[in-house]
Amino acid sequence: MWFGKSWNPDGLHIYITGGSTGLGLSLALILVEQGAHVSIVARNQERLDQALQNMENCRQNPNQLLTAHSFSLSNAADSVAALEAVCKVRDGRSPDAVFTCAGSSKPMFFVDMSEKDLQEGMVNAYWVQAWTVMAAAKKMVREGSKGKIVLVSSTLGYMSFIGWASYSPAKHALRGLADTLQSEFMLYDIDVHIFFPPTMFTPGYDEENKTKPRIVRDIESTDDGMTPDTAARALLQGIINGEPHITADMITTLFRASTRGVTPRHSIFLDMIYDTAALIVAPIWRMGIDKRVRAHRAEHQQYLRDSGFFS
Repeated sequence: MWFGKSWNPDGLHIYITGGSTGLGLSLALILVEQGAHVSIVARNQERLDQALQNMENCRQNPNQLLTAHSFSLSNAADSVAALEAVCKVRDGRSPDAVFTCAGSSKPMFFVDMSEKDLQEGMVNAYWVQAWTVMAAAKKMVREGSKGKIVLVSSTLGYMSFIGWASYSPAKHALRGLADTLQSEFMLYDIDVHIFFPPTMFTPGYDEENKTKPRIVRDIESTDDGMTPDTAARALLQGIINGEPHITADMITTLFRASTRGVTPRHSIFLDMIYDTAALIVAPIWRMGIDKRVRAHRAEHQQYLRDSGFFS
């Protein structure tokens, strides 16, 4: 255990971005069931209304404060406004914990991307979380609040492969942000965690499949994936365990071990086992991916010709 104490959300105010679908919604429902006051933010009002109704159905007592707010979080000003709206339910006080689950991806070949695709990749996978973290951290520090901030990266925040050039760099950046803040926020007794989930079967996954190249789907076919409920429970268990880097499946755990750097260990004994396994498994996994990409070369050249890339 790194943070040294367990965590009980009962009676706490939890702020979840991206809370209308997927991982964010699953977290919201579980936390409501555990007695937390939960506020969610997302853009789509219809989905927010449905999510709020689902939260009401999980209510454990009449005193729980459950709210939903429609905001875009793609810039600092809107992220601050969203936080202020969330805090109004508790007389302006900062949340006890912030989960930044908002984000999206658009997998495609790098040479097919426009400048807008590359820029939006960083906005949708990094800045929508970073702006909220900045706003929440400043408010917590000003109030002397000893809260939690939880970022959401991806297995692709530890490694990457073909098709993810607009997404994986942002998820690596979130790891860098979390590792920095885990150190810096010791000054304020604010705990920082970051979650690295594998493929999750969410509306966002269905959306990304609209642009995902076939070779990427083929590589991902070996990934069993998981439901957002399973991922949410793994995330919450990691927080209870005090883990700074939280994973939900074995392959991501091995990537965590093999790319840990100076991130605190979860368990010296287990991480030694994972380190040893990663020395064997990670290179084999990478060789398998490289073999599939090279085999796709001729098909990809034909795709580029058919799409007019060379004209």
